Amino acid sequence: MQKIGIKRSITSRWAVNTLGLVIIILLALGIMSLKLAENYYISTTEQYLISRMETINSALSRFTSANAYRSEVRNIVEKFTEKDKFELLVLNSDGIVTITSSGFQPSGWVRTGDFWVAESSEDGTAVSDTTLQSGEHVMYYTAMLPALAPEYSAVMIMTSLDNIDTQLTELGLLLMAVAALIVLLMLASGLYFVKSIVLPVRQISETARGYARGDFSDRIEKRSDDELGDLCDSINYMAEALENTDKMKNEFISSVSHELRTPLTAIKGWSETLCEMGDDPETFRKGMRVITGETERLSEMVEELLDFSRIQDGRFSLTKEPTDILAELGDAVLIYTERAKELGIEIEYFEPDMLPFVNGDASRLRQVFINIIDNAVKYSNEGGKVSIEAYAEDGNIIVLISDRGVGISAEDLPKVKEKFYKANHTRRGSGIGLAVANEIVEMHGGSLIINSELGKGTTVMITLPAMSGNKPAKGD
Repeated sequence: MQKIGIKRSITSRWAVNTLGLVIIILLALGIMSLKLAENYYISTTEQYLISRMETINSALSRFTSANAYRSEVRNIVEKFTEKDKFELLVLNSDGIVTITSSGFQPSGWVRTGDFWVAESSEDGTAVSDTTLQSGEHVMYYTAMLPALAPEYSAVMIMTSLDNIDTQLTELGLLLMAVAALIVLLMLASGLYFVKSIVLPVRQISETARGYARGDFSDRIEKRSDDELGDLCDSINYMAEALENTDKMKNEFISSVSHELRTPLTAIKGWSETLCEMGDDPETFRKGMRVITGETERLSEMVEELLDFSRIQDGRFSLTKEPTDILAELGDAVLIYTERAKELGIEIEYFEPDMLPFVNGDASRLRQVFINIIDNAVKYSNEGGKVSIEAYAEDGNIIVLISDRGVGISAEDLPKVKEKFYKANHTRRGSGIGLAVANEIVEMHGGSLIINSELGKGTTVMITLPAMSGNKPAKGD
């Protein structure tokens, strides 16, 4: 039902706004053209009648004798050469026809009233048109003659307008045919154009409903290289991004579930062991160490998830103050030194004597260092080495954390800072630690750049803007 509504809506808007307007314009142009043509034909006929009448009046103006005048009037009427086109009539002073060029007396169809109109007019003429009882459309032109003979007081020339009406009718039909052709061409091209919009919109609508149901497998076919084509590309790109995000989200949920299950299993197992064990202080201490370590691990994971949720909701905030970077970095190194030794990994820390302070949140910066060092240890193999160094350069503080571990492939490297993304599923981790760390560094006005090569190791460079002036990293 929705797709039909879209099609009708677009088609009806086009029909009303475009096709309807064109039809109205064509009708107006057609009526105006017919009116102009009618005025032209009527005016031309009238001018011709006036011209003929002026010729007659010019011929009669030479006579001053009544007898000669009468003879010339009769001669002009009886020898009128255009009897097939015009009817020439002579009227007396009472407006009654006395002579006709056809030789037949009119039987009530002559507009004798025009005689009185011409007689009372300033120029002594009158023109009119009417439709006879027979249906013939005619035009009359009446002109008063010199008052030499009362029986020949006026001349009336009449012609049929049926030919003009026929031509106007043919012109009207031609204009209608042209208008109909234009409308049909517009209808065909318009429907094709509307169809070229409706079909992609319909496909977009159907595919979007699939996306709403969580099915990101369909892609919209690009039919043109215009705005609709760009829209199809954008939606396809969005679908691909949503599909990847959905996939990463599912992997993230699976990974987090696994990460939560492992420490919970250890805690549960040792809790049961401690409850059932006898008086063995060494086993008790070992179990408590495991429970404490796994509890800390769970706490870190929950805090990481909460931070990520705050970032997503825009509720993540920093409490900035002058911060000693070396103090926070040293704490992070200290935390992981013993843990790395247990895994057979060496941490090599090149600690400088002093570094400028930064305007930052100390706990959040320590969280960044812990996260990056944790990743370096986690993705290193037994016998590996993690190198950490810090220095000031061009008004910034640079922290480099390098390992010689499994590395990251060129395909995965651009995505490792994205939410939910986890390049290596064989190592523990939720896949959001780097996203949180990157957000924290950027909120401090810095950058987090990762360089890596698969099988050779990874280097993370953290850049933070330094405050003006130097201060010893350790109290003097």
